[in-house]
Amino acid sequence: MKKYLLSIFTLTLPIATFAQEAEKGIDQIIDEKFGNATGWFVDAVFYQIPFTDTVSVYWVLFPLIIGAIYFTIYFNFINFSGFLTSINIVRGKYDDLEGRENHKVEKGKTSFVDDEDNPDTIRVEGHDGEVSHFQALTAALSATVGLGNIAGVAIAVSIGGAGATFWMIIAGFLGMASKFVECTLGVKYRDIAEDGTVYGGPMYYLTKGLKSKGMGGLGKVLAVLFAIFVIGGSFGGGNMFQVNQAFQLVENITGGEQSFLHGYGWAFGLVMAILVGIVIIGGIKKIAKVTDKIVPFMVAIYVAAALYVILSNFSLIGTAFAAIWNGAFSPEGIAGGAVGVLIQGFRRAAFSNEAGIGSASIAHSAVKTKYAASEGMVALLEPFIDTVVVCTMTAVVLIITGFVDPLNPPANDAQAILLTSSAFESSISWFPYVLTVAVVLFAFSSMISWSYYGFQGWTYLFGRSKKTEYTYKVIFCIFVIVGAAASLGSVIGFSDAMVFAMMVPNMVGLILLAPKVKQELKKYMEAIKSLKA
Repeated sequence: MKKYLLSIFTLTLPIATFAQEAEKGIDQIIDEKFGNATGWFVDAVFYQIPFTDTVSVYWVLFPLIIGAIYFTIYFNFINFSGFLTSINIVRGKYDDLEGRENHKVEKGKTSFVDDEDNPDTIRVEGHDGEVSHFQALTAALSATVGLGNIAGVAIAVSIGGAGATFWMIIAGFLGMASKFVECTLGVKYRDIAEDGTVYGGPMYYLTKGLKSKGMGGLGKVLAVLFAIFVIGGSFGGGNMFQVNQAFQLVENITGGEQSFLHGYGWAFGLVMAILVGIVIIGGIKKIAKVTDKIVPFMVAIYVAAALYVILSNFSLIGTAFAAIWNGAFSPEGIAGGAVGVLIQGFRRAAFSNEAGIGSASIAHSAVKTKYAASEGMVALLEPFIDTVVVCTMTAVVLIITGFVDPLNPPANDAQAILLTSSAFESSISWFPYVLTVAVVLFAFSSMISWSYYGFQGWTYLFGRSKKTEYTYKVIFCIFVIVGAAASLGSVIGFSDAMVFAMMVPNMVGLILLAPKVKQELKKYMEAIKSLKA
């Protein structure tokens, strides 16, 4: 461990020396150099296609939305027709199909290695107690429910008006089909090592799935690209951005520039890095179980608070939904008119639920089940909970409390979180403190989940030895400290581009392998029918 840390610090030493000779801070120098080197990639991924003088659309939204519409039609509107079946799977109604007694996973003696195993995998592999589809769902939700629901919605509704909420809901429903496809494939083509550790995700279904269709070469190229992108995304959007936003909110709630934490972002990052490190390096299952309970609990508190604000303004609910409906089709004072509103809603939903990006299939691939489609069915509930329920509630709270001003939208995510906090505070005076704790916990859980995603990409590229495992995890923890201490806009922008670049190889694989998913779905639905008979 010391050897890895030493080598990493040795690499960063020349940068630090150069920084001392310059007037700018080290973070500014790194950010500028990095921005100059990677700007072309960020510009390519986030290129905007101009539609009118005032409306431009990110091209990455087109494959995500068109793909989601295609899967919705191809699978006979499974996002609606399969909804009740999905809820029944989570309830354990079809557990008998898995050959489980009393709805429990069998506890046969196996050669699983707990030591140094990732907590996400431990939780869902089922070799240490009961594992239900519900636990798998909450584990995956912890990566998606978070800052996107709190900050992202405030930005979308501020820029696009109340009508953006309508298109957010539509995009959420469509995303359910994409999530179903990628998570079914994640289970179908996963690798299970000799020690029982599960390796899965787009890297494996692109390699194995496309090889089975006679496109092995294309599959390998796409898999390597995805692995590179998911590693980059895990360091920035899944790590630095999360801890940076959490620190900014904690600093603000404790006094802003007068806060005892002002200028001590590195200390906040160090504490977070230690906590993250204990979970991902030490493999301590108890802490993973605690976070597994805390995160759904915080989501429940957030939803309950939103319901309280909405119900305490009961007389305004009708007006709010009328504003959402009217604003979706005939908005007033919004840049780009109805098209501008639609783009804001779709963009925020895509950024929030990650349907079609491929990340969720990595977590779901570790679930213990005989039927790949059963986990796909469970996964389609994620965009519904994340976007249709939680995002809509945030939007309605902002609209009802009057905290939506298209003329003065928040400039960044930090301001957007404060805007959402103020909206809740207007009805619940102490809620900003709860929201601060929630944001820190959401950030923590997202970092753990993304460390798992990045680690899976890392092992695909560099092998599954302990040496490669520790190398990745140490680097990940160092990035936690850097993320809290410095606002590296270019680094985080590059990482966000990496996250959305994951969509390209993933979506190619999803469309080519959709017939395989249809076969899995047919097999599972026939099994359910035989159980009922």
